[in-house]
Amino acid sequence: MNQFKDTILTYLKGMAMGAADIVPGVSGGSIALITGIYEKLLDSINAIDQTALKLLFKFEIKALWHHINGGFLATLLFGILTSVFALSNIITYLIEFHPIPVWSFFCGLIIISAVIILRDIKKWSIGVVVAIIAGIVGAYLFTSIPPVSSPEGHWFTFVSGAIAICAMILPGVSGSFLLLMLGQYEKILAAVSERNFTVIAIFGAGCVTGLLVFSRLISWLLKNHHAATIGLLSGFMLGSINKLWPWKIVLSYRLSSSGVQKPLLTENILPQNYLAATGEESLFLPAILAFSFGILLVIGIERFAQYIKKQ
Repeated sequence: MNQFKDTILTYLKGMAMGAADIVPGVSGGSIALITGIYEKLLDSINAIDQTALKLLFKFEIKALWHHINGGFLATLLFGILTSVFALSNIITYLIEFHPIPVWSFFCGLIIISAVIILRDIKKWSIGVVVAIIAGIVGAYLFTSIPPVSSPEGHWFTFVSGAIAICAMILPGVSGSFLLLMLGQYEKILAAVSERNFTVIAIFGAGCVTGLLVFSRLISWLLKNHHAATIGLLSGFMLGSINKLWPWKIVLSYRLSSSGVQKPLLTENILPQNYLAATGEESLFLPAILAFSFGILLVIGIERFAQYIKKQ
């Protein structure tokens, strides 16, 4: 009975991670951290090593499954995929038809997630503060770069998967946000919505490659420079608000490979200036409500995770 309960809880935690990974806000790694499975996840990923390969080549599947904690990984992955496929159409629709409340919601997610991650720092120092500031400045500069330089070939989809998967093992980094910065967010979301399994398979292969390559490096950084690493990641999240700011005016457009007109250069403006600049309502009240809901959602997830730990 306890094993069945653990499986259900792992599946639900996977769903929470998947829901986090599909929006440019909370990271799957953050969810893993606050639900108490982060170290177990990292250890399971790192178990895919030479020993695992030897067991695979010897067709000792049962021993391999036990070595990599396959039951845990498979259940978690199933939960993640459930959320990804269930929510992709909803997120696509909301971004297209209700952008201001959606981006406000994402901003709320990011800010409260950064605060929660920073609470994990037990020992503060000048180096940690510098790392936070560097993360904020770096993200602001990075998000100021227009996405026009992003290639649209399959090879870049593979690379994007390898980079974005870091969110699963880095608390504080949103994989969807990284895809947004790389100009691949809408492409991957559309591929999931349209069941374009070619793009999904290429992206998935990149995710697997990135996961295996970076997991040990990230594990080392967090174990040896934990506070500075967490500070840098939190700063990066806060600096990303520059990109996700809900009220923007489009300065110029570009045509995507599919012939769809996409914003190229945008400029952030204050909500009170939005009506005069665009001729559209600023939707300030819905934006505030969505922002608040994003904050309350993350707090609720954290409280629920603490409750589960006590059971």
